[in-house]
Amino acid sequence: MADESNAAPVAAPVADAEVKAPTAKRQRSPRPQKAASEPAQSKTPAAKRRGYSEQEKSEKLRLIETQVGEGGTLKDAIKSAGISEQTYYHWKAAAKPAEPKGTNSTKPVPAGDELADLVQLEEENQRLRKRLAEKLRAENAELRKRLGLD
Repeated sequence: MADESNAAPVAAPVADAEVKAPTAKRQRSPRPQKAASEPAQSKTPAAKRRGYSEQEKSEKLRLIETQVGEGGTLKDAIKSAGISEQTYYHWKAAAKPAEPKGTNSTKPVPAGDELADLVQLEEENQRLRKRLAEKLRAENAELRKRLGLD
């Protein structure tokens, strides 16, 4: 059965002279410029970035501390100070004196006790290393025995 879509006679090839040369695309006119005098406004105006002096920062931190001390919540105290929680924590971290890493905030231990503790820990470390090595040797020997390598 013949296919109906292919039933039309085939046209003879068109000569090269009749082929149209591709035309250049028509160029569009440039977009109209937005008015420079009125900036694009969003639906909700963004909060302006405001820099606070060190004195203002410390005053706001003290205000928040007093409000929390009087029984208020931290979140409400921060909101009443007019800053974000992120800003509060950033300021609080910057206000703390920098402590070197690895120092404990607990009372210092006398040097003799520290040395004795260190020696004890080193002895325990050596004991555990020996125990681990023995266990690994035993497992290795058992595995070699199973595989028939010994």
